[in-house]
Amino acid sequence: MDSSGKPSTVQIVVLATSSALTALFYSIYKSRATMVARLKEAKKVSIDQDLKNLLSETPGRCVPYAVIEGVVRSVKETLNSQFVDNCKGVIERLTLKEEKMVWNRTTHLWNNTEKVIHQRTNTVPFSLGSHDDDIAAAVRVIRPLDAAELDLETTYENFHPTVQSLSNVIGHFISGERPKGIHEAEEMLRLGDSVTGVGELVLDNNLIKLQPPKQGFRYFLTRLDYEALLKKQGNSVRLYRILTVVFGVAACSTLLFILWKQYFRHRESKKERSMLEEFKEQQKKRMRELNVEESSVSPTSCTVCLSRERSCVFLECGHVCACTQCFTVLPEPKKCPICRATIDRVVPLYNS
Repeated sequence: MDSSGKPSTVQIVVLATSSALTALFYSIYKSRATMVARLKEAKKVSIDQDLKNLLSETPGRCVPYAVIEGVVRSVKETLNSQFVDNCKGVIERLTLKEEKMVWNRTTHLWNNTEKVIHQRTNTVPFSLGSHDDDIAAAVRVIRPLDAAELDLETTYENFHPTVQSLSNVIGHFISGERPKGIHEAEEMLRLGDSVTGVGELVLDNNLIKLQPPKQGFRYFLTRLDYEALLKKQGNSVRLYRILTVVFGVAACSTLLFILWKQYFRHRESKKERSMLEEFKEQQKKRMRELNVEESSVSPTSCTVCLSRERSCVFLECGHVCACTQCFTVLPEPKKCPICRATIDRVVPLYNS
């Protein structure tokens, strides 16, 4: 806080940043807490022979938010891995990432960075069947790429290092970027994987579908079981709750500090005005004792002797109110006659 009593730029930046982050993290926390609450309320449905009858008797022939656990089965065709023999699945994601070292001018360190230069995802229609092979019932999964937590199994990855000449090394060192190589990876949702799906369960023309739910509900498709999914989402909620509390405390602490400084500054200013008024009263009393008219005293006269000119500046308060002779005879510890602040040093005043 500066001498005028206004908050400093650093204090304003800290308060604004912590308040904005608190609002952001609280918004995320509320949305995730709501999502977890709805996930806990989702109806668990088993894939069995009675599933069609259950949906037929349900209003609208659908369950708005349901949890099903099943095994991935192909509908018609499957996707073959491009790198692993006898590896079949229904979703395949190919990713190429460029890895390089970048010079950080702030920390003066080389940092690892990654950049996706190409990614392609292939998918074919698939369904979730019962873990019991004797049960023929299945649930067709609609728009699986729209689902959250779609974790695929890495079936292949390889790193192709960059071959560099001496001139390239020197050029990269000067430019601040040193390529390391290309990381190639293949991920798949394989046949036979156990998958948990959370979404809208619908019976449509004798076909059971799991599709993205209505607005406000989140679509999940994950290889985690239902309890593990709940735990993972709950941990995310706790993380954002902690971040909200931490930055909220920082914002409140900064605000309280600024308000306390403002109050302290206001109190000191009020005290200084009171002392100045008291000093003027004492000065008038002194003038009456010396039978000196107020109009006859120069505005630049010493406030102690009222005869000599003011000739020194008191620091650190900055008042110019006395001559050097009067300062010399002030009792120890020497204090400013106006504000009673301790005089640390005196600077001579030269009037031109």
